[in-house]
Amino acid sequence: MSDHTLPSRENPPIILLNPDGSYTRLISYPCSLPTPDPDSNTVALSKDLTINATTKTSVRIHIPKQTLTTVEKLPLIVYYHGGGFILTTAATTVTHDLCDQLATHLLAVVVNVDYRLAPEHRLPAAYKDGVEALHWIKSTNDPWLTKYADFSNCYLMGTSAGANLAYHAGLRVSQQLVNLEPLKIKGLILHSLFIGGVGRVESEIRFGREGTQFSLSVSDTMWDFALPLDASRDHEYCNVMMGGGVDDMGWIKDVGWRVLVTGRYGDMMIDRQMGFAKSLELKGVECKCLYGDGDHGIEYFDKSKAKELFEEISSFVSSVNDTK
Repeated sequence: MSDHTLPSRENPPIILLNPDGSYTRLISYPCSLPTPDPDSNTVALSKDLTINATTKTSVRIHIPKQTLTTVEKLPLIVYYHGGGFILTTAATTVTHDLCDQLATHLLAVVVNVDYRLAPEHRLPAAYKDGVEALHWIKSTNDPWLTKYADFSNCYLMGTSAGANLAYHAGLRVSQQLVNLEPLKIKGLILHSLFIGGVGRVESEIRFGREGTQFSLSVSDTMWDFALPLDASRDHEYCNVMMGGGVDDMGWIKDVGWRVLVTGRYGDMMIDRQMGFAKSLELKGVECKCLYGDGDHGIEYFDKSKAKELFEEISSFVSSVNDTK
């Protein structure tokens, strides 16, 4: 851990606060409609369903087309999208496409969760939505899930902020001792985990310079908007290595889950991700790691890197089931 502290900086123009207290996002991304028609020219089928009309949360379910002609139920992946807790949705095209490809390559049912965003809804709102989605899944009568998904073979997965959400949603489930039957979670898949802290680590200094796709100032801005008011980046939501956070990591071993941590050596958070994985191992958690060349979330844009990720996830899921 470096002894560097936060430099003085101005937030990059991601979100503007309006005079009426509302926010305007200055970055927008293409979105894709769901494709539930079996005759559509897509690798997977998808549809949207509401979780909570009051909070306006929903899911987009992705199933491989092969599912329609098979009788064997498929692993269930509950997926939380990235975006620093402040950007993108389940319908964002890169997220939609990744979930389509994930469902197809793994032969799995993917439930892509659309949770509330900050700063309108600061953390822990997204964590609560992540847990509520699990309760919705366990009790839904939707035929795509009841017919095609193996509820006893479930994994929580997220990209970037979504990986952070998957971890904290899992933590909440374990602490609350909630009954999710018939849903049985077997593992966490943490892809390009979004974590931070007040002190700078070496990879942040090396790769987080201005002008890069994902700089320190962008990360800082995301945490400023996402964390509870007046919380620093050493808050447990951001810096899971601080205080009791490290001690709490044993919960994963207690519930018997396994963990897959994936990261890229060009990601400014790689040192934190590797330290996180090492701490899990020291707590006795069965943790598998995949590290490779590239930068943060490259699998959204590079098909060869995405294929590498999917193959690793497939191997992870197979290994979990081989040992159960």
